[in-house]
Parts: sequence; structure tokens; C-alpha cells
Amino acid sequence: MILTAVGLMSGTSLDGVDVAMIETDGKRIKAFGPSGYRPYTESERRVLLQALTEAAHLQQRDARPGILQEAERAVTVAHAEAMASFIAQNRITCEDIDIVGFHGQTVLHRPAERMTVQIGDAAALAKAIHIPVMHDFRAADVAAGGQGAPLVPVYHRALTASLERKGPIVVLNIGGVSNITYIDGDTLIACDTGPGNALLDDFMYRETGQRFDADGRMASQGKVDEAWIAQALNDPFFALPPPKSLDRNDFAKLILRDVSPPDGAATLTALTAAAIGRVVPLLPKRPRSWVVAGGGARNFTMMRMLRERLRPAPVEAAETLGWSTDAIEAQAFGFLAARGLKGLPLSYPATTGVPIPMTGGVIARP
Repeated sequence: MILTAVGLMSGTSLDGVDVAMIETDGKRIKAFGPSGYRPYTESERRVLLQALTEAAHLQQRDARPGILQEAERAVTVAHAEAMASFIAQNRITCEDIDIVGFHGQTVLHRPAERMTVQIGDAAALAKAIHIPVMHDFRAADVAAGGQGAPLVPVYHRALTASLERKGPIVVLNIGGVSNITYIDGDTLIACDTGPGNALLDDFMYRETGQRFDADGRMASQGKVDEAWIAQALNDPFFALPPPKSLDRNDFAKLILRDVSPPDGAATLTALTAAAIGRVVPLLPKRPRSWVVAGGGARNFTMMRMLRERLRPAPVEAAETLGWSTDAIEAQAFGFLAARGLKGLPLSYPATTGVPIPMTGGVIARP
């Protein structure tokens, strides 16, 4: 049965809420629907950044002490407003939507401790939008000993099924953290590769007041500190084979000091590209092609550096294939919600390290 699902995604870049509709049976994609976006306000983003800091001390995944309670309320309201705007702008009704996939905002991800925390009140959201909401997608995987991330590989596999090209194909998502999906016939492997935009965005905001390096213009004017990158890549994480995953702040200790904004932006952009390049020897075969989604696909300096690191394999932005660079993760969580409703696996041993294929998600009803 074909379901109409809407995915809601608020990623580690902390920029806002992406909304996307998809028609799917949980295995194949029948059609893409409209998409939308609701940015976080400056005050909401400040609260979320404070929540990231305070969440580091959490001992129970359902606890919401201090600023975390305020942050959860802000996340819930922002997602409810995003859905209300999406429904109104596209002239659809609640009855047109079978399920909403609500990722929530990750504030802590420590799979080694079997802890992953995504804030957002799914029950309140379901009541506000009058649609069933599937949430808490990562918990079952982590509780079973998996990394709980990345979860989008099954969606990437569905997307690449329509491409007429030889594998291996890698779908690379560059959000706050970068992750890959390696697809070669029946082989599906995934992992986080290292920092995505998070370090760069934080640096830009700290040094210039800008939220990100638009189009990679700042980085294009700077000089890369290759020695600093080589030292950063000595972290044991980069030598670990897939599957592996990260918390947004795992590399927050990598701070550039006494550096100009252009040189800092260039170096942090190059670090993301170099970390992605480091995963290639850990894969079964060298990829024949790369498809890049997420905010990093709009950074021309990032894309140039990736092409240099990953040659001779071509590197292209997802939009060149007719995919939505911005909405792809929201689409993925609509797809995962449909799979969860049908009890289909969301993760596999080679994507998250879970012992057996695992379904996941919890339903909150209006």
C-alpha cells in the first residue's frame, strides 16, 4: 500500500526545520511531494546551543533539566509551525497525510554508552497537527548495541535504484556532521566520516557573525593549514572502519587560534573534505561516483576540494540528478516513518553495527 508521509528534520547545523512530503510503500519511491522550511530564530538557536552544552551531563535520556525543557518546547513549537505553514501553503489537509516522521533535535549522541537523545514532544506535536507522528527512530538501534546513525542509507538506496550507472555509488550528506552511504548491488555500508559544516559554521559565527560561509566565498579567499589538518586527522576515529557515528560536538576541541577568517574557513572546509577522503581506503572498493547532498553541496569551495580529494571519481551535487539537496533528509524520515509503520528494517549491521536488521520508531497519536 502506498502511503503519503511527511518527514520533519532538524539537523546538527541547527538552522531550522525542513519539511518534505513523499509517496512510498516503504521500499520504493512513487512520487516526491512539496517541501518547505521554517528557520530557527536567533533566540531559538541560542537556546539550542545552550541545550547542546547542558545535554553533555545527561544521565537519563528522558530527563529534561534546566534549559533542555525550554529547548524541547521551542523545538516542538517550531515543528508544529512548520507543519501548519506547509499544509496551508500547499492546500492540503491533515487527512491527506498518513504519517509524519519527526526526527527531533539531537542534543546528545553517545552510542558507546547506549545513549542518544533527540528532544521534541511528539505527543504534543501529534495533538497540534492532528496527524499520527512517528518519532524516536534511533533508540531501538542504540539499545541493541548499534550506532543509531546514520539512518538514511535505506532511503539513499531507494533513490539510487532509479540511476542507470555502475556501482559502487556513494551518497554523501554534509550537514553538521558528514556521513556516507556506500551502495554496490546488495552491499549497503554507512558511517559518519567526521565534521561536516558544524565546525565551519561555529567558526564563521564566532569570527564574523555570519551563520555560515555562503557559497564557500570566505574559504575561497584563504590558505589551508595542511599541518593543522594532518594533526587533526590523527584522531583515532578516522582510522576506524564503518559503521561508526559521531556527536556534533565530538570535534569541538579542534579550535583554530590566531587565524584570519578566510584562512580559518579554508582550513575547516578542507578538514571536512580530507576526512571524507580518509574513508575511501576503508571501503570494499573505490567508489565510481559520488553524489553530495546537504548544505555542503551548496559550498562551491567544499565541492572543489572534494573533487580534488576523490578524483578520478566524479563528484556531483544531488540536484543534478533531480534530487532535492535541501529536503533529502526530511524526505528520508518520511520514508523511514512509512517503513516503521510496516515493520521494515531501518538499520542493518553494516550501516549502524546493530546485531540484526532493526525496525524502529514509536507512534504518537493525536
